Amino acid sequence: MPNKMVVALGGNAILPADHQAPLAEQYGALERACERLLPIIGQGHQVVITHGNGPQVGNLLIQQEEAARLVPPLPLDLCIAMTQVQMGTMVQQVLTNQLRRFGIQREVVTLVSHFLVARDDPDFRTPSKPVGPFLTEEEKRLAETRGHTVHRIGHGPRPYRRVVASPAPLRFLERHVLKTLFDSPAIVIAAGGDGVPVVLDENGAYHGVEAVIDKDRSAERLAEVVLADTMLILTNVTHAYLRYGTPQQTALSSVTLEEARRYLTEGHFARGSMAPKVEACVRFLEYGGDVAIIAALDDAAEALQGSAGTRFTRS
Repeated sequence: MPNKMVVALGGNAILPADHQAPLAEQYGALERACERLLPIIGQGHQVVITHGNGPQVGNLLIQQEEAARLVPPLPLDLCIAMTQVQMGTMVQQVLTNQLRRFGIQREVVTLVSHFLVARDDPDFRTPSKPVGPFLTEEEKRLAETRGHTVHRIGHGPRPYRRVVASPAPLRFLERHVLKTLFDSPAIVIAAGGDGVPVVLDENGAYHGVEAVIDKDRSAERLAEVVLADTMLILTNVTHAYLRYGTPQQTALSSVTLEEARRYLTEGHFARGSMAPKVEACVRFLEYGGDVAIIAALDDAAEALQGSAGTRFTRS
């Protein structure tokens, strides 16, 4: 039976790991990603696709800075809007071509999207969202002279990344349009790059803010809007793990809502990677969703059938 479904793709599904791949390689990576979605779409599910943009917006910010002597740089919220349209166009073209090749008669449409966030969200004081490429010690110092916040994220010669504020999404502004598109035969790409973050001023007007919303949080908000049955988070690991990175790490195949809450409380999931995904799964089930899944992109169809990934259910 077809489901109402939100599928969340990481930004690395489009831009390979070195962040400097030419456009042809980016399209190649995207084609491989969309191929994993064809078996799901072919089953007739109503699908909203969303995607991250950490690598892409980070690269665009570098372009803005390097060209600042020639043209005024744009703020982060407009860079997110630019990458949202860029990536939406790429996904839409590639997926449309693949659907036609396999004889699936579905249109694909990209919805430019915005999320309301709180002006006093605590992440504006303690930025946490990595964007752009990994940096050397020298590149870190240069970034800090430009006023950027840089954190150590990994190891080796390039362990640093720029981080920006990542406020919680409160409301999806285009929700009525999304519902209309979702109820049509179209496959909708929404909240690309996690959506443009905006705040309300004292006069009730919207204004963009310098921040990047977490993809998993925005995916869950989309799932609420369309009353999805299933939320599928596709990433670069096969499961959520307990004690990840230790000799005792254990892959989770099936997790109840109560267990997920306990694992979060016990600190099993890293703040900047798996924790937001599990938190999004918990919120989705609390809102009334049937099943949330975290799985590797290559395992998308199998995860939906229950033979791969980590499945979260209420009981």
